[in-house]
Amino acid sequence: MQHEPSVVVDRGSYEDAVTPWQQDAWRSAALGWVEDRLAARGLRTTGERAVRLRPWSVLIRVSVEGHTAVWFKANPPAGAFESALSAALARWVPEHVLEPIAVDAERGWSLLPHGGELFRNMLDREAAGPAAWEELLRQYAAMQLALIPYARDIELLGVPSARTAALPGVFDRVLAENAALEPAERRRLAELRPRLVEWCTELAAAGLADSLDHADLHDGQLFHPRPGRFTFFDWGDASVSHPFCSLPVPVGRACGRYGPRVLPRLRDAYLEPWTDTGRPAAELRRAVSLAWRLAALGRACSWGRVFPAGTATADAAGAAQSARSLLELLTEPPV
Repeated sequence: MQHEPSVVVDRGSYEDAVTPWQQDAWRSAALGWVEDRLAARGLRTTGERAVRLRPWSVLIRVSVEGHTAVWFKANPPAGAFESALSAALARWVPEHVLEPIAVDAERGWSLLPHGGELFRNMLDREAAGPAAWEELLRQYAAMQLALIPYARDIELLGVPSARTAALPGVFDRVLAENAALEPAERRRLAELRPRLVEWCTELAAAGLADSLDHADLHDGQLFHPRPGRFTFFDWGDASVSHPFCSLPVPVGRACGRYGPRVLPRLRDAYLEPWTDTGRPAAELRRAVSLAWRLAALGRACSWGRVFPAGTATADAAGAAQSARSLLELLTEPPV
């Protein structure tokens, strides 16, 4: 007698989230695609699946006979670029990312290998100090430098463009579209615009080319498969923007663990690869300060990339989170 597959569904704190997993036809197509892609490599699943449903993704851990489990990921339409981006990054910077087993760029599906231990789990297990964060930031910066020549190619894959010189326009659009801001908040942000234009002009004039901004690079978004090696993944919030906009999330997480005293050393570790551009340390640090505040725009934009696009529930949740990010523009950066 054939046993039904073992399926465990995790909705986290999003019990009411609507995702394609609820659709029988979609679920059958996705699981069939996984089976076919694995069979092409001579692999078979055991039928055991752990499903993680969030407003912004469907993630399925699939057990494979005689091998480490693999991961299926489906992105919403606004984040469907991630599958094609993951495949491209594996060609351009293979030492820094996962190489997908398969992708379906049209449907926004990815099948990914196991990447090793999460950096977060290593930190909890070994009580590692800030030096580990310094090394990951150096490696991430080196990857961004290597990707500068591919910035236009990345945009052509569908990754949103939020280039430094164009950020005032991004601000105008996100502010106008957001329905969650209180009138007083909207007024304060509108009054900030002249200064924001000045920050963008100064940052663009610093001459550092735009590159890939992960936008959510925390300790649960990278693997630490072996000493000295970090693997970056989960690109659904990414955009092409000023590279330094990536810094607030990882440094903020590290400061949460060790206190604000580690911020300068983490910033300087990240900047080490950028010194090869010939710019003085003082200019690079000034650019970090400008980009730190402007990074809120990328996060404000990414909150709209959820399932299902255009529903009242999804729009309200995304608008509230986007509003919180926009209001971060009013806060002085800590660097």
